[in-house]
Amino acid sequence: MLYKAEDIIKLLRLEPHPFESGYYRRTYESNNRIVESTQVGSSRRLCTSIFYLLTKDYPVNILHRNKSDIIHYFHLGGAIRYTTVTEQGVLRQQLLGANLDQGYQLQMVVPGGVWKAAELCEGDYGLISEVVTPGFEYADNEIASKAHIQSFNSEVRAVLEPLVR
Repeated sequence: MLYKAEDIIKLLRLEPHPFESGYYRRTYESNNRIVESTQVGSSRRLCTSIFYLLTKDYPVNILHRNKSDIIHYFHLGGAIRYTTVTEQGVLRQQLLGANLDQGYQLQMVVPGGVWKAAELCEGDYGLISEVVTPGFEYADNEIASKAHIQSFNSEVRAVLEPLVR
């Protein structure tokens, strides 16, 4: 069955993402917690997971970074290009999608502290899941500004500028 973006939003009960664009729903929060000193308290969930959807109306997940490692899993729809850049300015682009014979991947890891953005490359939507470990906390999520990317060389900045609000 070929789904439309509206069908997926309704069937998976997705909501607009409050900061990054696209649609999402948290699907899992571990009951297990780990102890650490953070801005949000003395413990955090061991793991969290979400569905995340980019659509033609919201095709870009803006440049941001998280404290935790995130594993991204491709599910349905068109390919999504991830752009990542380390603090040292190492830029990488990778495609998540079903066309494995074209070098697309079904999953990828973005280490904590690495800037990332995603763009819908084809089709009406792209659906992924993300597993965050230790679990996601909004206090650990940083949205990039133009000032954040000024320290990178001009070639890296040229790739990142369209991905920053």
